Amino acid sequence: MRGLKIEEAKERKMRQRRQRQRMDDFTVDALEVGPMAANCYVITHIPTKDACLIDPGGEPERIKKFMKKNGLNLKFIINTHGHGDHILGNGHFGVPIYIHRLEKDFLTNPDLNLSGMFGLSLRTPEASKLLEDGDKIYLNGLEFEILHTPGHTPGGISVKLDSVVFTGDTLFAGSVGRTDLPDGDEEALLGSIRKKIFTLDDDIVVYPGHGHESTIGIEKESNPFLT
Repeated sequence: MRGLKIEEAKERKMRQRRQRQRMDDFTVDALEVGPMAANCYVITHIPTKDACLIDPGGEPERIKKFMKKNGLNLKFIINTHGHGDHILGNGHFGVPIYIHRLEKDFLTNPDLNLSGMFGLSLRTPEASKLLEDGDKIYLNGLEFEILHTPGHTPGGISVKLDSVVFTGDTLFAGSVGRTDLPDGDEEALLGSIRKKIFTLDDDIVVYPGHGHESTIGIEKESNPFLT
């Protein structure tokens, strides 16, 4: 019974977040997945119900259930970077996978994707397309712009879509990504935020890889790591 109540609460929270995050022609749904509580984002083109995933980091059956319930047609996956808690579900959907060129080997190397640190050997399908800064990806009429934002990892990206930006583990609400892991670079991370993310309009909504959403303006004003 307790488990049922928890699932019902999750569904209510999901419906509430969906209502708040409905734009003119797309919706953004956040599913907190996996042991590291990573945010998997489902972006849906409302007129067609075509969708993409950003960072399916676990619980693929739960993600599939959500998509089936809402009648969505999954077209591709974007990984903001190649750590295991963001790529764990890649191989469960049978769609193209997009990741930055510098993260290519993370998908198939447990040492790079850090699953080896936990005694695991995570290998996902190889990328269908390797991304570069400034690339554009299209989902029907939706345009996703790729921003190379290294620091947490060498090939970390943020993904801008209209009035929102998905920042992976580069920028969080009130915090920034770790740089004490292999290949981390604090100077590069802070530079990425200031030069690539903070140049966006203040009212752009920030959807991070973990935790709740924010805005560019709020983070400029109050993020203790950047003020």
